[in-house]
Amino acid sequence: MNSNDRVSTADDVVRSSAAATVQIDNERVTVTEWRFPPGTETGWHMHPVDYVVVPITGGELTVETRTGASTNPLAIGASYTREAGSEHNVVNETGAEVAFVEIELK
Repeated sequence: MNSNDRVSTADDVVRSSAAATVQIDNERVTVTEWRFPPGTETGWHMHPVDYVVVPITGGELTVETRTGASTNPLAIGASYTREAGSEHNVVNETGAEVAFVEIELK
């Protein structure tokens, strides 16, 4: 997806796509930089593998799941992990760009 793509969310709101730039994709990992200008989203997706997120800006992102939404603060360099099977949509509802690097473990 690029930042000009349009994504339809579960509640039929249409937002622009966040910008995903794949930096590494080999047999062991996929490393993707995600940039979320205000009002953008990833679109609904499920992670088939475990992954690590490394914030490269501070800020907050909203994570929508099938059971609800939560606002998650990000601090530069404060990494976190998620297990395979995580299904969600990540949205920037703030007025500032938010960015992180995602490392998927194959």
